[in-house]
Amino acid sequence: MKNFFKIFKKADKDAVQKGSLQEALKIKYLNFQNLLRENNHVLEIMADMEEKHSGEYLFDRHYINTNVKAVSDGVFKIIDYINELSEKKYKTLYSRFEEINKEIEKVLTHKHLIQISELAMPLERLNKEMTNVGGGKMAHLGEIKNLVRLPTPEGFSISAYAFKRFLEHNKLSERINNYLSEVNIADMEELNEICRQIQQIVTEAEIPEDLREAIDKEVESLKLKVEKNPPTSPFSKGGLNSPLLHTPAPLSRGEGGSVSPPLAKGGEGGFSVSVRSSAIHEDGEFSFAGQYATFLNVPLESILQKYKEVIASLFTQRAIFYYKTKGFCEEDMVMSVGVLRMIDATAGGVMYSRDPNDPESGRVLINAAWGLGTSVVDGTETPNFYSVSWDTGAIIERQAPEQQNMDVCTPDGNINKAEVPVAIKCKPCLTDEQIHMLFNYAVALEKHYGNPQDIEWAIDQDNQIYILQSRPLRMVSVQSSTLNVPRRIEKYNILLDKGVIACKGIGCGKAFVLKDHEDLEHFPEGAVLVARHTSPKFVTVMNKASAIITDVGSATGHMASLSREYQVPTILDTETATSAIKDGQELTVDAVNCNVYEGRVEELTRLTFNVHRSTFKDTHLFQTLEKVLKLIVPLNLIDPDKENFKPEKCETLHDITRFTHEMAMAEVFRTREGEHIESLEDLLSLVAFAETDNAKRLGEQTVVLRAGIPMDARLLNIDGGIRKHDLKKATPEDITSVPFSAFLKGMMNMKWPEPRPVDAKGFFGMVANTAATQEEELLKMGGRSYAIISQNYMNFSIRLGYHFSLVEAYAGDNLNDNYIKFFFKGGGAASDRRLRRVRLITEIIKKLDFRVKVTGDVINAMLTKYNLSDLEERLMIMGKLTAYTKQLDMVMYNDAVTDMFIEDFVRDHIKS
Repeated sequence: MKNFFKIFKKADKDAVQKGSLQEALKIKYLNFQNLLRENNHVLEIMADMEEKHSGEYLFDRHYINTNVKAVSDGVFKIIDYINELSEKKYKTLYSRFEEINKEIEKVLTHKHLIQISELAMPLERLNKEMTNVGGGKMAHLGEIKNLVRLPTPEGFSISAYAFKRFLEHNKLSERINNYLSEVNIADMEELNEICRQIQQIVTEAEIPEDLREAIDKEVESLKLKVEKNPPTSPFSKGGLNSPLLHTPAPLSRGEGGSVSPPLAKGGEGGFSVSVRSSAIHEDGEFSFAGQYATFLNVPLESILQKYKEVIASLFTQRAIFYYKTKGFCEEDMVMSVGVLRMIDATAGGVMYSRDPNDPESGRVLINAAWGLGTSVVDGTETPNFYSVSWDTGAIIERQAPEQQNMDVCTPDGNINKAEVPVAIKCKPCLTDEQIHMLFNYAVALEKHYGNPQDIEWAIDQDNQIYILQSRPLRMVSVQSSTLNVPRRIEKYNILLDKGVIACKGIGCGKAFVLKDHEDLEHFPEGAVLVARHTSPKFVTVMNKASAIITDVGSATGHMASLSREYQVPTILDTETATSAIKDGQELTVDAVNCNVYEGRVEELTRLTFNVHRSTFKDTHLFQTLEKVLKLIVPLNLIDPDKENFKPEKCETLHDITRFTHEMAMAEVFRTREGEHIESLEDLLSLVAFAETDNAKRLGEQTVVLRAGIPMDARLLNIDGGIRKHDLKKATPEDITSVPFSAFLKGMMNMKWPEPRPVDAKGFFGMVANTAATQEEELLKMGGRSYAIISQNYMNFSIRLGYHFSLVEAYAGDNLNDNYIKFFFKGGGAASDRRLRRVRLITEIIKKLDFRVKVTGDVINAMLTKYNLSDLEERLMIMGKLTAYTKQLDMVMYNDAVTDMFIEDFVRDHIKS
C-alpha cells in the first residue's frame, strides 16, 4: 500500500507534517475544484464559438483570436491541474496539446505570400490568374482586355510586390501591424485615431528609387499609347454635341447657366489618369466596394503622391472595419494600384448582368447618369434606369428622371459638380443602340466568368463604351417564402411606399436619422439607418443595422453592393425618407414590397423568411473560425471504457478536456497507480494511511456523525461540509455538504436491521494491515465508515458488516461538474448469494442511468452530467439502497426472490 504522502506535492507534505492532514486534503480538493472551474470556463467559450459558427452572428478576427487564446490557456491550466492531482501521471497531454495548438496557429497565422514580380507592368500582361500581382480589379480588367477583348482604357499596374517594397523601404510593416493587431473595431473613436496615425505615416513615407523608375517607365509607355489614339475634344464630332445625345446645339456656359465639361488636359502629357485601388482581395469573393480610394483626373506628375494616398486608403476606418469583419488579418492587407487613362465621359454608370433581388427574372439592369457616372456608384443622384431581357435583348423598362448635377473633369486636375445642361437634363443619357451594346457586354462578361457580374462602364466623347471594372455580383439570399409577404398590411400607417430595393428582407427598429457621418459612431444595435444619400461609410454599422433607407441612391451603387453582402434589408431612392421619418421613431421596413410602416408590424416581423446573413458563411473570417473549431470542438474520446480513451488519442482540445475531466474524478483522492478499483485493497487505499501516527492525527480531526442509524461514521470536513468548524459531533442538521446531506437523507428514510456488536479496533488500524487480512477478519475489526466532505463533494467509504462500498459525488450548479461514482464489494455469504446481491444492485442502479461494470462480485459504476436536483434525488436513492442491501444479507436464496426485491425497491423508491 502506498504512503499517503505520495499523493501530495512538497507543499502538501509540509502541511501534513505540521499536523494538518485536513489542510493537505483541502489543497488537493481545491486543485480538483480549479480543474472543474477551468473546464467549465473552456466549455462555455467553446459553446459561444459554436453559436457564432451558426451563421446568425457577425464577429471579427479579434473575437476569434481572443477566444482561441482563452481556450488554449484554459486547456493548458487543466493539464497542469490533472498532473498535480495525479503525481504527473498525464504528462503526455502536454505534447498532444502542443501538437494541436500548432495546427491552430497555422490556421490563424496564415500569411499572404506576396509574389515576386516586376514593380510595374502594363495592362496587356495581366489576367484573372494574376490577382496576387496586380490585385483583383486590375487583374480582371486585364482579363477583359486581353481575353474577353472588350474595350478598356490603356494603363498599367503598380504591383503587390511594389507595395511590399514600399513598406520595407520605410520599415512600416511592423509599425502598422502593432497598431492593428489589438484594435477593437467596435470602438469607432479608437479605430478612427489609429487609422489617422497609420495614414499619416504612409503618406509621409518615401517612394524608393527603383519603384519611381518603374512607374516613370510605364508612364512614358502610356504616353506613347495615348498619342496613337488621342482622346476627342468635347466640342468635336461625336462629343456632347453628337446627335446621338439628342443635343440640338453646342453647349457652353451662358444662357440657362448650362456648362459643357471641358477636356481634362492633365498637365505635361496632354491627358490625365485615374489612380485606382486594386487590393489583392478586391473584386473577387469580397467586393470591398467603395472601401478604398480612387482618384480621377490625376495629372501625370501627381501619380506618385496619389499612389501613396491609395495605399493609405487601406487603413481608413471603414476599410479596416470591412477587412476585420470579413476575417482578414494584417498580412492580408496588400495593395496593388492601377493607373488608367482617364475617360472624359459624356455618360457613365453601372450595370448588373442579373437582377440581384430576382435572379430568375432574366433581366440585365443598367443605371446611367450624365457626366462621369460617379453619382451612380456613390448614390448622390437618381440615375437613369434601363431593364433589358436576357433572352430577347428587348428593352423592358426605361426611366429617365431629371438630373440636376453631373461630375466633370477640370483642366487643373479636379472633379467638379456642374449643372446638367437644360437641353439634356430630362433626356435619357443612353440611346437604344448604346443600351444594346452595354447589354451585349454584360452577357459576354457573365458567360466568360460563369456567374453574374457587377460592371462599371463609361462612354467617351467619341461614343466609345469602355469597361472600367467587373466583379462578381452579390446576389440576395432570400427564401422562397418571400413570395408570401402581404403586399400591404392595412391596419398600419405606411410612411413610405416607393423607392428601389437594393436588398430584400424585413427589418424592424428605431430610426436613426443620419445628419453627419461622424454620428455613425453612435449608431445603436438594431436601429434603422435613415440617410439622405448612400455611402460606403455605412459599412461600419451594417453589422448592427436592421435596415437601411435613403432619400437618394442606386441599387447598383457601392453601398447597395455592401448591403447585399451584409444582407441588410435596404430601400433606396425613396426621395422623402429623411423628412417623413422622425429620429427615434419605430419602423418596420418591408424591403420586399417597398413599404415602410410606422411602428412594429408583428405580421411581418414574425415571418421566418427574412433574409439570412448566410453569405457571412462564405467569408474568409467565417471559414477561419470553421477551421479552428475543427481542431477545438469535435469530441472523439467518448467512452472511458474504450481502448482509445488515453492521452495520445486526443485529437482536439475538447478531447483533452474530456479526458482530464474523467481522470480528475478518478484521481481526486486516489493514491494507487492504475485506472480502476478492482479489489478491496484498492478501495481502502483511496483513504488509507499506512503510518499509525498519521491515522491517529486524522482521527483527531474527524467529527462523529449522530444520525440515528446503526453506523459508526466519522466525517472529515475540508471545505464547508459542516456548519461549524469546532464540532466534535454532528447531526444531520449540521451537515451543509449538498451530496452527503442527500445521501444521508436516503439512509435515514429506510428501516435498518438491528446492529450487531462488533470488536471495534478502529478503521485505520484495520487499514494498516489490510493487504494481509482476509475478509472474514475484517468483520471482527469493526465497521467504522469515513466520509471526506465539502459543500459540493463527498467521498464516503462505507463499512457495513461484510459489505464495503464507496460513494463519491460532486453536486453543484453546473451539470458538467456533477457526477456520482459507486463502488461495491460484497462478502460474508456463499458465492451464489453474493452474485445475486451484485445483480440486485446492478439492476437497480442501471435504472438510475449509471454506467455499470461488474467483475465477479465487484461493481464499478458512474453517473455524470445531471442537474443538481436530479443528482440529489439519485444520491438519496443510493442512500436508501445502501440500507436496503444491508437488510437483505441472508435472504436472497434464489433468483426469484432477488427479482422480487428488485421490483419492490424500484416500485417504492424510483420514479417511473
